[in-house]
Amino acid sequence: MSTQEKIEKMLKKSEVIMAAGGEARVKKQHDAGKMTARERIACLLDEGSFVELDRFVQHRCTNFGQEKKQLPGEGVTTGYGTVDGRLVYVFAQDFTVEGGSLGEMHAGKIVKVQRLALKMGAPCIGLNDSGGARIQEAIDALAGYGKIFFENTIASGVVPQISAIMGPSAGGAVYSPAITDFIYMVKNTAKMFITGPAVVKSVTGEEVTQEALGGAMTHNSKSGVAHFAAENDEDCLTQIRYLLSFLPSNNMESAPVVETGDDPMRTDDALNTLLPDNANQPYDMYDVIKSLVDNGEYYESQKYFATNIVTCFARMDGSTVGIIANQPKVMAGCLDINASDKGARFIRFCDAFNIPLLNLVDVPGFLPGTNQEYGGIIRHGAKMLYAYSEATVPKITLVTRKAYGGSYLAMCSQDLGADQVIAWPTAEIAVMGPSGAANIIFRKDPNVAEKTAEYIENFATPYQAAIRGMVDIVIEPKNSRPTIINALQMLESKRESRPAKRHGNIPL
Repeated sequence: MSTQEKIEKMLKKSEVIMAAGGEARVKKQHDAGKMTARERIACLLDEGSFVELDRFVQHRCTNFGQEKKQLPGEGVTTGYGTVDGRLVYVFAQDFTVEGGSLGEMHAGKIVKVQRLALKMGAPCIGLNDSGGARIQEAIDALAGYGKIFFENTIASGVVPQISAIMGPSAGGAVYSPAITDFIYMVKNTAKMFITGPAVVKSVTGEEVTQEALGGAMTHNSKSGVAHFAAENDEDCLTQIRYLLSFLPSNNMESAPVVETGDDPMRTDDALNTLLPDNANQPYDMYDVIKSLVDNGEYYESQKYFATNIVTCFARMDGSTVGIIANQPKVMAGCLDINASDKGARFIRFCDAFNIPLLNLVDVPGFLPGTNQEYGGIIRHGAKMLYAYSEATVPKITLVTRKAYGGSYLAMCSQDLGADQVIAWPTAEIAVMGPSGAANIIFRKDPNVAEKTAEYIENFATPYQAAIRGMVDIVIEPKNSRPTIINALQMLESKRESRPAKRHGNIPL
């Protein structure tokens, strides 16, 4: 066989593989509002940058007639390319080939890019669209999942790992995304559940649709499993590119600095009048965030879950910051079980990837009630305390209004390692609400009303904390942005170490 004939043979083999599951199945994929695996990769990566690996890999299953099946690309397309010129690794399951089911060699292709991403210090992005384990391959498929989970865990905190659910993801298939840093789900087409509606009905008698059980908004708003929701495949992939712009490629680097054109010394008079005179009236913490960050632009994680706390990425003077903020408009900004989980996970991600933390505090306490106590608010709230204490990245805390008791500590007080604590004159830093405290202290005093008013005047302020050095700076609200940027610049050289140990034992 001549060289040219060998080249022709190779091109023909490639052509068959590139056609994936064939015209009819590709059409079915498109009719369902979904891109094919290769179309998704092309949309995600910089044009022309994709280098495919393992195109010719084949399964080696000889059971149940599988030996007669040709499964192009083994049902998954893998390789590397660039996003905004930066190296990333990617795999995209191909639903047009055997329903994107995972077998031994399919898993092997994924594991290879996971290991390369770890070695090269580059993000790994998984585009999931799979019917689950390839039953014919039995324990070989099961072992494949195990290998993927192991690699996810080893890479955790070393390189960013992002999962997009762009079709079904059921049974064991859900656990790889669950270990990764961020999960995207596409509305209407993405489904995640351990067991589907039929099994749920047979075991518990409950009747539930796939969408209600494991759709995009279920996991974005109710379970907190997912971090972002997307309108369609293209929106999902565009959002992933946007997220990557805020992140470093690995834990040894800093996030890219972007020229945003926003003056770091910009002040905002509107902040001076934002807070209501009545401390029990709500205001919108998003207004504070928009005022502080470059061009008012931020990217929120878990936007629909535990909305009493806000977690988002933004830039200040072009550098990425992670913001954790109480939201007075929801449950008065109280911390509860879900908010604690959401906050702690975001803090730990930012700390792993050298992203400074900005904490915006207006918190009256932990949410009371039997549901919270029985659900383990003590254990969940402790995650926030643990995550902040463990974090060694720059930590800046701005107290806008209420900062009471243990919930203030849980929002990163100086005692939990805040490098700079800034307060507005409206801040109330105390062990509990001043009215409640006064009622306890002066309950037997005949001049209780007068004494209470006096107590509030003295203690519903930032000054008791400032007198003791627990607040570093009290500022006019309008000067918040330049003050925070100045602190971030001062903290660029921060170095802090912890005792050598295998790892801590976070109260999970």
